[in-house]
Amino acid sequence: MGSVFLLQKSFLAFLIAMGVLVTLGDANCWTKIHKPGEAKNGCMLNGKLYPFGLIERTEDCYRCSCSRTEMKCCSLFSTPVGYDKKCKAVFNKERCDYDVVQKDDPSKECFVYSRVG
Repeated sequence: MGSVFLLQKSFLAFLIAMGVLVTLGDANCWTKIHKPGEAKNGCMLNGKLYPFGLIERTEDCYRCSCSRTEMKCCSLFSTPVGYDKKCKAVFNKERCDYDVVQKDDPSKECFVYSRVG
């Protein structure tokens, strides 16, 4: 009975890990290598200085890691690419996501078939 519980627990941990990998693997990521001495007080991104360490969310909706040698960032959003021609994508900075709405009536949402990034 104990080995079955251990197997179930291991399988659950595997599923959680795969869910995290799939979520993180879908992000648009980039790395900026700092020149020697460039990052004395933190990392500069779009005119704003961020502290060393993990930055959960920048003003531009990225999750970043800042060190003296580099800044690594991944987007917190994905870009809709598959939706009706009668619709448009509008970036919502508060939610770090795109709203896809009808061009003629932005109060009506549209169905998104696919996203990238």
